[in-house]
Amino acid sequence: MNRNLLSRRIGEILNNLSRLKSHICAMDSLDIQRYPENYETMSTEAALRAEKIACQLRSLLYASTSIPKKDYLVKASEAHDVEIFYEDGIMTITLPRLLPKKKQRQSSIFLLDPLHAALEHYAAKHPVPRYRECVVCISHVYDHELPDWCLLDYDNLQQKHLLDTIALHVMIDDTGLLCDAYHTTELGDKNCTCVYIMDKKRFPDWLAERENRLKSISDF
Repeated sequence: MNRNLLSRRIGEILNNLSRLKSHICAMDSLDIQRYPENYETMSTEAALRAEKIACQLRSLLYASTSIPKKDYLVKASEAHDVEIFYEDGIMTITLPRLLPKKKQRQSSIFLLDPLHAALEHYAAKHPVPRYRECVVCISHVYDHELPDWCLLDYDNLQQKHLLDTIALHVMIDDTGLLCDAYHTTELGDKNCTCVYIMDKKRFPDWLAERENRLKSISDF
């Protein structure tokens, strides 16, 4: 990459960083109790701006260094605390909390590229199931200190592309005839999204045990 193009791309990133700082300063000065909807809009815009910056930096890294994209994305998944493990017939994937739906494509790329790399990396070192008829349970975990208005409706969250990415690695097909999807909300120590995939026959016992163990889980 020539110096002029590199400088131009860095300039675009610096411009977005300046805008991100403005968003965060606005969040800090807003009365959250009086204007919760305004705060939600501002915080979403700030998060999406940060994601765009991360994607720009990734693109710059791929174009200007010899670091393989796959190697970097595995490290990115680790930086975001993406965790994958398979035990007793159940695949568990822990991710950052999903963001509200927005038109900006970067919001999906930011999480899905590292997730795809993490699933490939895990499959190369561990046995991975290939479910035919299965249940996918998406548990949206919120920090218990957050106010109730921070809890989002399920249909307002980005989850379709997430399921498509997971299905590519562990399912024969994610058609509704073979795959049932359930959602629940839990209160925990931090914000995250947990995805559990299992055979349909395992789900009733798994759900009953989990409801007994977690007082904050919502009813299906």
